[in-house]
Amino acid sequence: MGTDVKEWMVEAEQALWKRSAGAQAAAVRSGEVTAVDMVERHLERIAEINPAVNAVTQLFADRARADAAEVDRRRAAGQDPGPLAGVPFTVKETTAVQGVPTTYGAERFRRHVAHSDAPPVARLRAAGAVPIGHSNMPTLVLAGIHTRSELYGDTRNPWSPEVTPGGSSGGDGAAVASGMAALGLGNDSGGSVRIPASFCGVAALKPTYGRFPADHRLGADDPALAGQELVVDGPLSRTVGDLRLAYEALAGTDPRDPRAVPAPLYGEPVPRPLKIAMVTDPGGKGVHPLVRKAVEDAADALRDAGHEVCEVPDVPRLDEALEVYGRMTMAEFAPTWPVMRTLLGEGGHRYIEMSMDAQDALPMDVPAYLRLTGARLGIRRAWAEFLHTYPLLLAPVFTEPPFEPGLETRDRESHARVQRAMRLCAATSLVGVPAVAVPTGVARDLPYGVQLIGRAYREDLCLEAAEAVERRCGVLTPIDPRP
Repeated sequence: MGTDVKEWMVEAEQALWKRSAGAQAAAVRSGEVTAVDMVERHLERIAEINPAVNAVTQLFADRARADAAEVDRRRAAGQDPGPLAGVPFTVKETTAVQGVPTTYGAERFRRHVAHSDAPPVARLRAAGAVPIGHSNMPTLVLAGIHTRSELYGDTRNPWSPEVTPGGSSGGDGAAVASGMAALGLGNDSGGSVRIPASFCGVAALKPTYGRFPADHRLGADDPALAGQELVVDGPLSRTVGDLRLAYEALAGTDPRDPRAVPAPLYGEPVPRPLKIAMVTDPGGKGVHPLVRKAVEDAADALRDAGHEVCEVPDVPRLDEALEVYGRMTMAEFAPTWPVMRTLLGEGGHRYIEMSMDAQDALPMDVPAYLRLTGARLGIRRAWAEFLHTYPLLLAPVFTEPPFEPGLETRDRESHARVQRAMRLCAATSLVGVPAVAVPTGVARDLPYGVQLIGRAYREDLCLEAAEAVERRCGVLTPIDPRP
């Protein structure tokens, strides 16, 4: 064998971690490479990159090799190895992987070993994907937007150590962006997959409430109403096509989650061209010029794809949605806060306490809380009417550029600034509608992106539009960490 051929083979093997999840699965399914080889190349990448990025917290090396060997065994036996055969994925520290501690980044849960896979982990496994490690997050998802945990420290944005990777699924965002995994499994209750996707230059899907089965219990107790209805699991990836593969694997019902509904993956046809609303400055609270340009670039891409993009004055009832979101979530924290505060480690209490102060979250009486639940339904109705006219909304994920780590807990003014910038993520989580975050390009050496928000259970439309943006704007990752 000639030297040039050998060098080409080595280069191709090393490049496995650079491929999309779809291309990785195709290589395994075709027999071009084994699932074991795919996992080994990612383990090598993690060994090389994770010391600088600190995105992967608990590495499942031996388990991942064994899982990959089982994928190879099924293929060798003539069985279907699955649409995500051999694709490595990270799992946020909130989400159970059988036999491994689900730590939530907190010392208190260091030995909190999971007895079974959470539903989304089980679904990705069933599709042939291989969990390769847990990923970092803010302690108990409560310590802030920046990904810093009591157990594992800070995760670094691979684009620049001067800015946060976002959160709370920041470990997944950084791992996917730097090639340590092709997919990340995070969750989102106010931007927690969309913000790290935007800050790290990758794509993410926040599904409709009830689209994916989940289990968000901390211990044996189910969460209260806001915890039940706002939090959804969602994938992060480098391409929108990979989000589509994950979406198809994750959707469906599960007896462990009665909230999950059997809605069709792809809905009824809608009139063409798609009529897409565009808002660059939700609520008129300010938007950075680079963020505005990202939205405008995405609008140009959508027009090039044949869609009708209409700039509209604003989204429905934004200020009211933010008030209801804040008061409901903080009211549920307030009764347990004296205990929860002790679990967050040094300084971990500041973010929630600032949020509680901003919402005047004293213990709330039952009539006041019931009024909030009624207001939420009214806001959802207003959004349903808006999205009946415009099947999709194009808007920012975060109305400022990526910010420095810890800004949100520096002082009250900085906290308010970060909350204001993520306002549309919070509002759409309250409403429960789907959204896809997709990159639009790089400015001043940092990635920027947008989100496409859709009607309930029309993730397919969000993905279709996001693919049009990606075709025009390109795929930004994987990248090597920058000093």
